[in-house]
Amino acid sequence: MSRWIIIWTSLKREVCSLNTLFAETLRKLRSERGLSQKQLGEKLFVNHSTVARWENGTRLPDAAMISRLSACLGVDVNTLLNLEEQSDESPNVILVDDSRAVLSDAVTVLGEVLPNATITGFVWPREAIEYARTNRVALAVLDIELGSASGLDLSRTLLEINPRINIVFLTAYADYSLDAWQTEACGFVLKPLTPERIRDQLKKLRYPLSTGGTDE
Repeated sequence: MSRWIIIWTSLKREVCSLNTLFAETLRKLRSERGLSQKQLGEKLFVNHSTVARWENGTRLPDAAMISRLSACLGVDVNTLLNLEEQSDESPNVILVDDSRAVLSDAVTVLGEVLPNATITGFVWPREAIEYARTNRVALAVLDIELGSASGLDLSRTLLEINPRINIVFLTAYADYSLDAWQTEACGFVLKPLTPERIRDQLKKLRYPLSTGGTDE
C-alpha cells in the first residue's frame, strides 16, 4: 500500500507543478501583450473569473481551449504549456552558492562544459526560487550550506516547482554526502568544481541534457 501512496503523491506533485508552470506562463504571456484578464476572456468568450482560475493554478483549460489560447496569444502549444525541449538548444542551468568567489569560478567552469546553456548564478536562495518559477530549469548546482539557509531545503522547493529538475550538490565537506543522497538529487560534487567533476556528474543525471560540447 505504501508504494502506491508514494506513486500517487508523486503524480499529484507532477500535476500541481504543471498547473503552476502553466499559470505563470499564461500570466506572463497575457501581461506581455497588454491584456487584462477580462480582455483575454472576451477574446476567448469566457468570463474573467475563468481566466483568473487558470492563472492561480486551480484549474487547467481543456485541449480545445489550450489550442484557442495559443492562437490568441500568438504562441505554439508547447510554449504555452512550458514543454519546450530546452536540452537540445539552451538548457537553463542555475548555480547557488553564498560565496561570490566560488560562484564566479563555478559559473566559468559550467560555461566551459555547457557552452550552449544559459547559466545563471545566485547568492540568495530566494532569488533562485523566483527564477525557477518563471524559467524551466534543467540543472541546479547547489551549495549545501547557504549561510543561514540550507541547500537541501532549497532542492526540495525547486523539485516542487519542477519535478524534472536535475539537482547536483556542491560542497567542501564529504560528510554531507549522506544527507544529500536522502533527497532526490542526482549527484554530489566536492569543491572546487572542475570541468572533469561536472562532466562526470552530467553522465549521471536523471534527465539527461546535451552539453553542446565536442565530447558527447
